[in-house]
Amino acid sequence: MIELRTPAEIEQMRPVGRFVAETLASLRADTKVGTNLLAIDRRAHELIRKAGAESCYIDYHPSFGASPFGKVICTSVNDAVLHGLPHDYDLRDGDLVTLDFAVSLNGWVADSAVSFVVGTPRDEDLALIDTTERALDAAIAAARAGSRTGDISAAIAAVAHAEGLSINTDFGGHGVGREMHGDPHIANNGRPGRGYPLKPGLVIAIEPWFLQTTDELITDPDGWTLRSADGSRGAHSEHTIAITEDGPIVLTDRTGL
Repeated sequence: MIELRTPAEIEQMRPVGRFVAETLASLRADTKVGTNLLAIDRRAHELIRKAGAESCYIDYHPSFGASPFGKVICTSVNDAVLHGLPHDYDLRDGDLVTLDFAVSLNGWVADSAVSFVVGTPRDEDLALIDTTERALDAAIAAARAGSRTGDISAAIAAVAHAEGLSINTDFGGHGVGREMHGDPHIANNGRPGRGYPLKPGLVIAIEPWFLQTTDELITDPDGWTLRSADGSRGAHSEHTIAITEDGPIVLTDRTGL
């Protein structure tokens, strides 16, 4: 079921969006060559506890997961792009890292992701990250009342296709509210003018993610981490936004943090 939020409810969602944004900004600043993925998870857990928030991940067990996730943040490295299960790994120079984080605070959920390189970056990795970020910006610009979900999807695809990237539509954006995942699904490829109409009060997470030379995924033996089928690297950018009469509000905006 698709639920629309009142202006007052969208205001109530601002604190969780701010917390998610601040946490990702803090974790990104602290993540360097030599940082262990489990240390990132421990730090995220500590910040959740101090804020009085609740993790959306730790008990999460959808049909595609082998077991409850068990951690509070997704840490995807290099050829891993989604659902990276934190494990005992020290980041190395040039690693491409994605942090994906969702929590509930005061009964409301926000979800966001950021990709970056630790140490010395490769040009092709920076270009891939930039493509996801530009696709996210284009998608947010298309998220206007009166448009449709297909307009968001088409905006993402246009940026990706201009860079010669193929697109996997198995995983994409989604509704956000009292729970982390809800309707409507926001694919990263689609046709403009199609799909669910965007109405004021709709709150969604938009998340373009791309792989450098494939759109096929394989699942790690951990039952969660999704990697490129050919070993090429991936990047992922995500924001939670609210559709309003005056345009989209980016609830997880990290600008200035």
